[in-house]
Amino acid sequence: MTALPTTARTAARPRARLGWLLLGAALLLALPHFVYPVLALDILAWGLFAVAFDLLFGYAGLLSFGHAAFWGTSAYVTAYALSHGLNVPVSLLAGAASALLLAVPIGFLSVRSYGIYFSMITLAFAQMVSFVALQLTDFTGGENGLQGIPHPNLPGLNFDSNLVRYYFALLVFAAGMAAAYRLVHSPFGRVTQAVRDNEVRAQSVGYAPFRYKFTAFLVSAALAGLAGGLTVFGHGVVSLEVVNWRTSGEVVIMTLLGGTATAFGPLIGAGLVLLLRDYLSTSNFPVGIVTGLVFVLVVLFFRAGVIGTVQNLLRRR
Repeated sequence: MTALPTTARTAARPRARLGWLLLGAALLLALPHFVYPVLALDILAWGLFAVAFDLLFGYAGLLSFGHAAFWGTSAYVTAYALSHGLNVPVSLLAGAASALLLAVPIGFLSVRSYGIYFSMITLAFAQMVSFVALQLTDFTGGENGLQGIPHPNLPGLNFDSNLVRYYFALLVFAAGMAAAYRLVHSPFGRVTQAVRDNEVRAQSVGYAPFRYKFTAFLVSAALAGLAGGLTVFGHGVVSLEVVNWRTSGEVVIMTLLGGTATAFGPLIGAGLVLLLRDYLSTSNFPVGIVTGLVFVLVVLFFRAGVIGTVQNLLRRR
């Protein structure tokens, strides 16, 4: 096949991005009409969680095993705010702010480490948060969790409807995605990726790697907190699982399955995992084994994830 001139390829990229964006928007708008609206909202929440994790892992090169701390802390704070009469937008912002505040000391101490040491430190902090959540029964409900969390209606919006809750969550998700996209494609995002690729070289030309990695850590935690608040808004319950280490592991699997450092890869990965889990829950197949086999196959044969593999094939053409 004859290759396009460089100028033609450059001009075609914005059109291709716009086409993919419109296709993705159409699919998300139609999603609650093909699956349960609550499941569709879960896909949005976990998708935003995976995007937040990918900001840190895919673009800053930091593998966190403790992102459940931010997801879960925000879930509890959002539930507390909703239970005390605050409206939904304010409660979601309060949850995201709590995750951001928690990320300040954790990020300040952990970002100074490298590789597996960084991962283990974040896991240790997440385990501390899980222990505190188990002990603060008056605030978290302990092992019983929190149930019957209200979601006060806004003028013109009846949140008793699953569809209304989904489309409101879609607006929040779109805002989070826009913020993540803008950050990645800003000068800050370019420098962060340069630090990921070669920290010594980035430092030699005058950039401070710690500052960029620490800021990426804070933004990732805030978006993870926003996603955690969406789950409370969607389900009206909070369980101790929100701060469990398995939650951190699940978001890693979703991100790798969809493809790291891609715009929609984490969302696709989250959707595939949740849809597969929902299908297997009504069948006789063991959920854990089948999900694990799918992940192993993707890692072995689709190293770049689903979206990354598709993008590589399109580039070759």
